[in-house]
Amino acid sequence: MTYLLGLTGSIGMGKSTTAGMFKDIGVPVWDADSAVHALYAVGGEAVAPIADRFPDAVVDCAVSRPALNTILKADPGALSDLERIVHPLVAADRAAFIAAQDADLLVFDIPLLFETGADEWLDGTLVVTAPAEVQAKRVLARPGMTRAQFDMILSRQMPDAEKRDRADFMIQTLTLDDTRRAVQQLVRDLTGGKTGAHHA
Repeated sequence: MTYLLGLTGSIGMGKSTTAGMFKDIGVPVWDADSAVHALYAVGGEAVAPIADRFPDAVVDCAVSRPALNTILKADPGALSDLERIVHPLVAADRAAFIAAQDADLLVFDIPLLFETGADEWLDGTLVVTAPAEVQAKRVLARPGMTRAQFDMILSRQMPDAEKRDRADFMIQTLTLDDTRRAVQQLVRDLTGGKTGAHHA
């Protein structure tokens, strides 16, 4: 039986780094953001239906995120239309990923995991976390990031404390070595001690 583990965490908590650590030890990882990027790219399945509903959002045969964001800001009702187009396509991509794998453990990197109800179909959830001052230092070190932008992003995300309360597992991402050890231990726990995640 394959265990489906959701991975999430607020901005600056080390989610992408942690996802990479799962990949490093052979655990297949599905990335929600990458799936959306592929759907929006030239030839992506979301381009035509989005062009039908939001003609100004498609530039050079691909969905322009800045143009789409402008439309969403101007029309509060547009987001539900966009979600009706994109969510089924993302779900199909995820289903194809699951079907293509032969492993004891699969990880799903989903930024808005609890916000979108993904915990309903997952077997377990992992939240990565760090103290608020560490989070702020990491995010504000990013090029072009301002405190106002950071606060706006935080306001759209479920608070870290609530994510920790809802998650089945938690990893503190203070140092790379500690995080890596915690990932390896969790994989061992979830796969019955196998080091590689693949079926024997």
